[in-house]
Amino acid sequence: MTMKAVLPARGRGRLGDRGQVTIEFLGMTPTILVTLVVLWQLVLVGYAFTLAGNAADEAVRQATAAPPGARQGACQAAGRDKLSQAWAEGATVNCTTSGGFVTADVRLAVPLLFPGVVSLPLEVKGHAGAVEEERD
Repeated sequence: MTMKAVLPARGRGRLGDRGQVTIEFLGMTPTILVTLVVLWQLVLVGYAFTLAGNAADEAVRQATAAPPGARQGACQAAGRDKLSQAWAEGATVNCTTSGGFVTADVRLAVPLLFPGVVSLPLEVKGHAGAVEEERD
């Protein structure tokens, strides 16, 4: 009795999985796209915090140098000055003075995917304070 080695039939083995990578990639594409959209939205939220903080710093800097009667106007103008049109539309800037200390509060609406299109029901806040400048 002789023993023959059993060999795999031609066309099986590596070629039997033909197209598998393409199918798996197509199946993962929605997951990859959703992940990219979520990461982009998180970048926008972080950028909104950066813009709000910078706008509050600029606003309080100008407010401390302005005379008390013109302080609110100078604060609002400086707070919106560095913001682009899309970000400035949903921004509120407010300055207050108490005991020789000036504070600026900036609120920005967080956009959904692109600034200036649709905003999320989420606001980020920037806050800054400085001591009032002395008058000669």
